[in-house]
Amino acid sequence: MNRFPRRNFLAAAVAAAAISLCAAPAQAQQKMEEVNYLLPAPSFLPAFIPWVLAQQRGYYAQEGLKVTFQVGKGGVDVAKQVGAGNAAIGGGLGDTPIIARAQGIPVKAVAVLGGGSMTNLVVHDGQGLTGPKDLKGKTITVLAYQDTTFFSLLGMLASAGLSKGDADIQAAGPTGIWQQFAANKAAAFAGPVDWAVNAKDAGAKIKIYRGDSYFPSMAQAIIASDEMIQKRPDLIRKLVKATLRGLDDVLKQGKGVVPDYIAGAPNFKGKDIFLEEVVALYTEYTYKGQKVLGQMDADRLAKVQKFYVSQNIVPKETAIAELFTNQFVQ
Repeated sequence: MNRFPRRNFLAAAVAAAAISLCAAPAQAQQKMEEVNYLLPAPSFLPAFIPWVLAQQRGYYAQEGLKVTFQVGKGGVDVAKQVGAGNAAIGGGLGDTPIIARAQGIPVKAVAVLGGGSMTNLVVHDGQGLTGPKDLKGKTITVLAYQDTTFFSLLGMLASAGLSKGDADIQAAGPTGIWQQFAANKAAAFAGPVDWAVNAKDAGAKIKIYRGDSYFPSMAQAIIASDEMIQKRPDLIRKLVKATLRGLDDVLKQGKGVVPDYIAGAPNFKGKDIFLEEVVALYTEYTYKGQKVLGQMDADRLAKVQKFYVSQNIVPKETAIAELFTNQFVQ
């Protein structure tokens, strides 16, 4: 009986292994589910560092997802698109479902990225401003009057017994908000910490006060529709898990994430020092403070909603259980 020569057997085995290795990536690629992730602003902005890291470091891909970031017109618009089924998932702030539900948009927050607030109070250091109580009669800039930076500022002022009529609040847009401040045309602004760094780099001496020390506004949230939560909980869980891995990297590695962020957001090439400071401030003022990463705080959400109703931002309260779920972070 003729035997199959050993060298031929080995050659065949090697060839079979090579074919298998070549086929594996193709097979894996075929299994990748394409997902549109709608963000309220361009993904390359520093506010979206955890998302960019999740993409750049392959965390979405490891969940079998090919994620494409698309841009909406703010958090409420994102909620409308997600609620209508035009995107599987989206980004906003922790309070976005309060506004969305009041408009009949069936969405929930499925995770919040941090225990702090996205909106903080930035003032000129050395001018005697020690918090909201000192802002009476002062000019304060915000992004827009229908933006959470404005609503959060109203909450901060209310903590000191002040109303919007007690200060000159100006909607200045995403660059004007910090440029007017840096030019001493405003005593303070309410916004994310990367704008504070912009103002500092433009020559302003800044001091940052935690927004959540005065009003329980929240960090950025991941938003999904009731329908997607019911029909595709597996998909929502994968997206939440991968995004929270990006956040966890920031918390654990600090400035060590900057090179990978720049690789995913090349607009910031050469701005390492700026980004290192931004990462440190986001970690301190926005990302830290959660016992369970991503978990929404029902009591905090309820307090924000009560204030929104009192200010006629929304007409009535929605049941808190309709505004969020923690099932994907436990």
